[in-house]
Amino acid sequence: MQLSRRDMVRMGAGAALTAAGGRAMADGTVRIGIVGTGARGTGLLATLLQMPGVAVPAVCDIDAGRAANARALVQQSGRGDAEAYTRDEWDYKRLCTRGDLDAVLIATPWNWHATMAVEAMKSGKTAATEVPACLTVEECWDLVRTSEATGKSCMMLENVNYFENVLALQRMVEEGVYGEVLHAEAGYQHDCRFLAFTDDGKLTWRGEHLARLTGNLYPTHPLGPVAWWMGINRGDRITSLSSVSTRGVCLAEYAARKFGADHPLARRKYAVGDINTTIMQTARGRTITLYFTISTPRAYDLIFRLQGSKGIYEGGHDRTYIEGVSPTADTPEPFAPYLQRYAHPLWKKLETEAKRNGGHGGCDYIVLYEFVQAVREGRSTPQDVVDAATWSVVTPLSALSVAKGGARVAVPDFSKGAWRKPRPVP
Repeated sequence: MQLSRRDMVRMGAGAALTAAGGRAMADGTVRIGIVGTGARGTGLLATLLQMPGVAVPAVCDIDAGRAANARALVQQSGRGDAEAYTRDEWDYKRLCTRGDLDAVLIATPWNWHATMAVEAMKSGKTAATEVPACLTVEECWDLVRTSEATGKSCMMLENVNYFENVLALQRMVEEGVYGEVLHAEAGYQHDCRFLAFTDDGKLTWRGEHLARLTGNLYPTHPLGPVAWWMGINRGDRITSLSSVSTRGVCLAEYAARKFGADHPLARRKYAVGDINTTIMQTARGRTITLYFTISTPRAYDLIFRLQGSKGIYEGGHDRTYIEGVSPTADTPEPFAPYLQRYAHPLWKKLETEAKRNGGHGGCDYIVLYEFVQAVREGRSTPQDVVDAATWSVVTPLSALSVAKGGARVAVPDFSKGAWRKPRPVP
């Protein structure tokens, strides 16, 4: 019998044990340290503990109570104990030096993501970080260069890429159902005003960002799927963007209702525009429109409109028109039959476990499953460090463009030319 490369990697993974940051243990167990055990970190930890072959020997948080709760979750799972690192905001460095970890997962406030991921890779660990991976252009390059220098992967845990409809559309694009992809429209549109303020009248760390920054501050949820559909960094790349923001009034109005019109948070100015619009161009002549609003009263909507030379998908209406297949362009079809017809292999394989054990409709389970499998098999993560930098750099570049009145800004080529070689989405 001829073994595939993946089979040989799996067999090899069982042969070598416990060098710091090496592959999984001989029995295939992947050992992950968690940095940041607030609501999101605890949720990811709970999902990881539902997966076979995962151990969590260490957790870290500046809040000792949160770290204790995370440690209790590990104990209750029957998978041993977790040492807690709670000395100060730099204690994650001690966790990263442990010799019994294969990977470090980061679920802290945004401004720590890149710094901690770099530290993890320099310590010989595969890194996983919540979104966005970086807040500055310099951090993006630091992440890429560290991965290159250490040979360690860094995966931004962009879970929206694993939504059921997103993966079905990925199959349809790959099979040419929509012809050549020309344009996509997507956005993070979600009323998150409540996340900007504490109940006792202070700004949260998210609120601090909104108070001092404008631009698209949360681009990766909509951009990640679009980037995969267009083969960004896999045959095409984003070359430039232009960004504009409206004035911001909604946060102050919300604060006035919550705390009173004379409260300092109601009287202050917030830098973030209530709605940001960013237009991107690619090397192959495609265009992308991204929207960002988390301070306006509205329903959650990622839009996901995909236009190809042979048809269109309209996520807001969950419908599609495919030339030569659908009856007429004036009567698009419901997307549900196509969702079943083009169900992605990952969803076919993991749907039951994902929906039972993972948040956000199951995609949290799948994104973590893909990360764990990459670590177990000693291969690059499916969302690689170039993806993390490309999708995250929209924040600082959109801020720069807004400051320049919507001027076009060049997007760095974090792949250093490798984008020209088409390759499939993992």
